[in-house]
Amino acid sequence: MDTETSERLRTGQREATLEARGLRKSYAGGFEAVKGIDFRVYEGECFGFLGPNGAGKTSTMRMIYGGAEPTGGELTVVGLDIRRDERNVKRRIGVVPQENNLDEDLTVRENLLVYARYFDLPRKLAQARADELLEFVQLTDKRGAEVEQLSGGMKRRLLIARALVNDPDLVVLDEPTTGLDPQARHLVWEKLRELTGRGKTLALTTHYMEEAARLCDRLVIMEGGKVVSEGSPRSLIEQHVSPQVLEFRADRGSLDRLLPVVEETADAVENREEEVLVYTAAADALLEKVEASGIPIEHTVRRQAGLEDVFLRLTGRSLTD
Repeated sequence: MDTETSERLRTGQREATLEARGLRKSYAGGFEAVKGIDFRVYEGECFGFLGPNGAGKTSTMRMIYGGAEPTGGELTVVGLDIRRDERNVKRRIGVVPQENNLDEDLTVRENLLVYARYFDLPRKLAQARADELLEFVQLTDKRGAEVEQLSGGMKRRLLIARALVNDPDLVVLDEPTTGLDPQARHLVWEKLRELTGRGKTLALTTHYMEEAARLCDRLVIMEGGKVVSEGSPRSLIEQHVSPQVLEFRADRGSLDRLLPVVEETADAVENREEEVLVYTAAADALLEKVEASGIPIEHTVRRQAGLEDVFLRLTGRSLTD
């Protein structure tokens, strides 16, 4: 069974809301930010784009919502070719930008009503939808407030509400919780999960590994304009790192003595300035070996491997295998 057929079966024969084949984006001077990537996003799922700065995430997102024209490959958004049907695509998607571009001169509710005009929504429908969305993002009591009076978390929620005014099939979110405190971030996560529960498709970029793990059904990790891995958070962890991580912290001399002890049986070892990270499937046995060595260790942390370990292995730091 080929990969495409297997994927269709896994997703219940759903049609793709968003699909790219050999997608490329070049800029003046010959710089190629996106180097022929493929991905497929299905209705009702949250799909993430992870990668370090300069990986090509922003260029990819801009092509999806029509902010930049592809220079190669194919890109289909809500079933439409982005090059030929950009205007219709924009009517069927919602965008939550990283920066706050709300109108500070308008009230919270007026921001939604004015935005609804761009989609030619009848006045009564726009008013009803504005009230419904304010309730959804828990801003009903702020409906008459000036935007500048809102907290950062409230502004992010208002941006999400604005992106939903036209009842889009696809919502594109660029770093949706950047700069928010943990409480505000969790509230935004709750609302985004509710959207996928309602059948909305989400495409997002984020630097928060916990956010990607909690929200994304599937994701791609990008590096140097290419996709280096794709899958669910769980499958990526299983594919790229061992299930357990041991973090040993000590003085440099002790860590240098520790390295040959753990390298003999560990799956992978990462040697940092003030700690050594050990990836293993047999943490108990390895801990016993370290204890038997008599090497003084100031602090030991044992944890499950996570998406951040995958991300750093693929894009940020090399490991000794």
